[in-house]
Amino acid sequence: MVEGSDKRRRAAHLGPERRRPMLLDAALQVFSAKGYAGTTMQSVADAAGVTKPVVYDSFANRDELLLALLAREEQHLVVSIVAALPADPTVGTPEEHVLEGLTAFLTTAAQNPQSWRIVFGAQYGAAPVVAERVLAARAFLVEGLRLTLLKSLPGVTDPGANLPVLAELLASMTESCARMLVVDGTDRTPAELATVVSQVVGGGFGNV
Repeated sequence: MVEGSDKRRRAAHLGPERRRPMLLDAALQVFSAKGYAGTTMQSVADAAGVTKPVVYDSFANRDELLLALLAREEQHLVVSIVAALPADPTVGTPEEHVLEGLTAFLTTAAQNPQSWRIVFGAQYGAAPVVAERVLAARAFLVEGLRLTLLKSLPGVTDPGANLPVLAELLASMTESCARMLVVDGTDRTPAELATVVSQVVGGGFGNV
């Protein structure tokens, strides 16, 4: 028996719960390389070394598979987002907060590029239920930035109206930097990208 067939035969004896992590690992590899359109139940089965019915035993369809993958990868991203937010926004300047936090955040993104490729890839062409999950994760980031800015920019005029705008701008810059690192392949380091953003914050946000 050939090696691939033997691997498929052995995998078939595993229960769905034991197979799910293996299938999610395979889906991560496929999605990272081929995007949403190229991730099919068959391609995941091939990557995992099992038959397509084995994948269907664990996930009803591709969207359920990708939602489970997003949920798992989001856990890593949320941890990095929370870790990047300043412990005490009242200590230091907004520029210092952004420089330190964004450097840590982008360093984590660069070390885990596949997780971020899942997020970026699922924003375009995915089923609405998958895209909505990505938007919810992004909303978490924006809200965290808004609460941070609320404490670190006490002089902002009309904070109720302006802080959400500033948080959205900072979230967009953060997302763009992460995309440059994990999708575009920039030669800039996380620290260099964070420095640019922090200078924008220091030079402009405090005057709003």
